[in-house]
Amino acid sequence: MPAGAAERFALSASWVIPVEPAAAVLKDHSIVVERDRILEVLPSTELKQRYPDIDHQDMPGHALLPGLINMHAHSAMALMRGLADDLQLSVWLNDHIWPAEQRWMGPEYVHDGTQLAILEYLRGGITLFNDSYFFPDVTAAVASQSGMRACIGLPLINFPTAWAQHTDEYIGRGLEVHQSFKGDQLISTAFAPHAPYTVDDDSFLRIRKLAEEMDVPIHLHLLETAGEVTDSEREHGLAPLARMQKLNLLDTRLLAVHMTALSDADIDTVARHGVNVVHCPESNLKLASGICPVAKLLAAGVNVSVGTDSAASNNDLDLLGEVRTAALLAKGFSGDPEAVPASTALAMITINAARALGREEQLGSLLPGKQADICAVDLSAPETQPIHNVISHLIYATSRQQVRHVWVAGKQLLKDREPLTLNVDQIVSNARRWQQRVGTDYAAQA
Repeated sequence: MPAGAAERFALSASWVIPVEPAAAVLKDHSIVVERDRILEVLPSTELKQRYPDIDHQDMPGHALLPGLINMHAHSAMALMRGLADDLQLSVWLNDHIWPAEQRWMGPEYVHDGTQLAILEYLRGGITLFNDSYFFPDVTAAVASQSGMRACIGLPLINFPTAWAQHTDEYIGRGLEVHQSFKGDQLISTAFAPHAPYTVDDDSFLRIRKLAEEMDVPIHLHLLETAGEVTDSEREHGLAPLARMQKLNLLDTRLLAVHMTALSDADIDTVARHGVNVVHCPESNLKLASGICPVAKLLAAGVNVSVGTDSAASNNDLDLLGEVRTAALLAKGFSGDPEAVPASTALAMITINAARALGREEQLGSLLPGKQADICAVDLSAPETQPIHNVISHLIYATSRQQVRHVWVAGKQLLKDREPLTLNVDQIVSNARRWQQRVGTDYAAQA
């Protein structure tokens, strides 16, 4: 049992949103938690009779929903928030972000940036983040110490960084991280090759073989821009998706992030192979990278989830805001107001995300036997009145500032918006120190 978790306790609220079955709303219900798991979900009127002496927290005006899952993040890049705005993707990466990383990236940077991101995650109801960044050992350690759940990407890119110099070292160090956290109940791993334009075929083949042997996902930026397609056709004689298919990387293990440059034939291919698509609408919009055809993907049966991307390109880590954008963008882009209804949007940041990670039996919905990853959202504010449809409000009207409490594996990590495992003053102080170091250096280079 995680340290600090009660043996058994109950949470009661005006609404429990189990996510499974879809669109279900349980009015005046309670969740009974035993150790790190959900024991029972029952009407609140039956709670005292069934559990007369249970430790009980009543939250009128609140909705209880599964902890949110951020499916694409570069957490430590929270320290680059606003560093290089309003630029085209290749310019943003090549001329600004990668040079800044070469100058500053290291264990201390990743530690402080990840703490800042986790604080923001928790205050937005996020209980699991799927990360892709360098020094994954540091990210994993910070997440575990915070009581946060994380899928840690084991990075690979075909140029030297402060983390590794070449493919053998990237893979070797990644395997060490995987082994180091193998027994940690909060930490899982995935291979995280950067993108088709920065990873060669031999490296992809090695990762595919290892991912199969280790039974872990592959977390990959794919088809982020139309230019990626023409560049790949020129260099490899194949579009990126066709190249991934040739390398046998298209399967249920693949977490394909962005996917803005998809033809109808591509969508059929993705659906046929069971590829999981991760949609990052706000980052794509800000970088003018394109728009993922989410409505068509869902209609084809593709499992779609949502990620914030980094605070350097977003510029926040607000998953509730992100999925609102995703739902509205899908309607506008498809011309169909029924595309991505509120219940589908909520699934994209809960059960769909858990399914993409192969964790749907443990996470993503509030069902007995599942892990007690729960967030409580206060809907009593005037801005969310009247309440005709709770799920609609969560997607279209609710701010992340209304997230009041968060539990991960039965342990409360956020209470009345205050983190219980993080030192806010220290985190903010560290961020301001990096602002001085990075910002001054960046201004001097400009």
